[in-house]
Amino acid sequence: MYTTIRSLVSLATTMGWNIHQMDVKTTFLNGTFDEEVYIEQSKGFEINSRDTHVCKLKKALYGLKQAPRP
Repeated sequence: MYTTIRSLVSLATTMGWNIHQMDVKTTFLNGTFDEEVYIEQSKGFEINSRDTHVCKLKKALYGLKQAPRP
């Protein structure tokens, strides 16, 4: 794998190409929504006097799955 990376960097340098790097593991951590999304209070962070309240998300959470629409 490192041989492939070194070869690509060498080729890019020779050809005068720009190289860009990105972190694929965190691609979806800061996603946006097209609609309002609410979740239950997280375990350990509940407020007992507000046990019927929910949290409105401003950004996507990693691993968040959208429920199917009826």
